[in-house]
This record gives sequence, C-alpha cells and structure tokens, in this order.
Amino acid sequence: MAKEVAVIFADGCEEVEGLTVVDVLRRLEIPTKMVGLTDRQVMGAHQIALTCDAVVSDDLLTADVVAFPGGRGGAERLRDHKALKSIMVQRQNDGKWNAAMCAAPIAFARYGLFKDADFTCFPGFDQVILSEEPSARFHEDITVVDDQRHLITSRGPATAMAYAFAIAEQLGVDTQEMQHAMLYDYLQAEFQQK
Repeated sequence: MAKEVAVIFADGCEEVEGLTVVDVLRRLEIPTKMVGLTDRQVMGAHQIALTCDAVVSDDLLTADVVAFPGGRGGAERLRDHKALKSIMVQRQNDGKWNAAMCAAPIAFARYGLFKDADFTCFPGFDQVILSEEPSARFHEDITVVDDQRHLITSRGPATAMAYAFAIAEQLGVDTQEMQHAMLYDYLQAEFQQK
C-alpha cells in the first residue's frame, strides 16, 4: 500500500517550506496532498496564492505523515485550530508520524505532542515551546527525528529540503538517488568543505 503524506497550509505560511516538501515527496512518487486549514485557497506569508487539494478533516487520521510548514502567522493559525489539535493528538496516540518546521513546532507544543520529546525549530521559538512543554529537549540540528514520539522537526526555510528528505526516509524511501538528482548531495559536500 502506498504511503501518503498531507502538508497543511494556513494563511501566513512560509511557502517555500510547504512547497518544498510537496515537491520533493512527489518527485519520490510519494502521494502528497496539499491540505488547507480552513479553505482550499491559502495566501502565504509572501503573498503567494496556493490552491490546496483538500481542507482539514478526519481524513488526516489515515495519512502516514502530516507535515506543517512554518511562517509565524500560519503556525499560530495551526496552533489555535481546535479540530486540527484533536486530529493531531489522535494521530500521535495512534503512533503516526507528525512533522513541523520553523515556527510550526509551537502548534505541537500547544497540542501536547512534545512531552519528553526531542525537537528543533526556528531560533527563538524554542523558548516559547519550552515554556509550554518544559520536558521537551531542544537541539540545534538541521532536522531532529524523535523515533519514540514519532516526530520530525526542522529549523527554517533553508532546511526545508533536509526536512522533506527526512520525512521520506521515515517512510522507508531511499532518497540517495533523488538527493543526487536535485544536487542536494553537492550542496552538502560544499558546506562540509567550508
């Protein structure tokens, strides 16, 4: 059975973070839906209009991974959406993978998903998260995968591709060929030389 990912877009989202995940996963032939928080039409933080495939519903309970892009406005809307909170808590209780990057981990903290969890986020939001969930453990890594809590987190716009590959890898997909095709391995090698 094919794995499925849902990426949740809210007004004020960081477009590059959400669209990079959709792009990379679709290149890897992982069925990936763009899901609007309250409407199929979403306006990103940089005034890029996005048209989603669906709107948040209980269908998210069956996705193998639900991923949140950041962007402060979008992250706050995700954080404050009661129906989405209920779905995400149920997903964690069911042992499903959930992912959030940049500012969006503030939503997971509010939902209670970060109890005793390892995470990362955009600089400064770690203090917000730790004030909500003091048992969480912040790391400065590009991406953090918490196998116990089934959580994937990442730092910000420049780490979106690493985040996308981490999501694919948790689904058991070999990403090496795609990393090479997209020059991601070249980028990694360049950074390691500096």
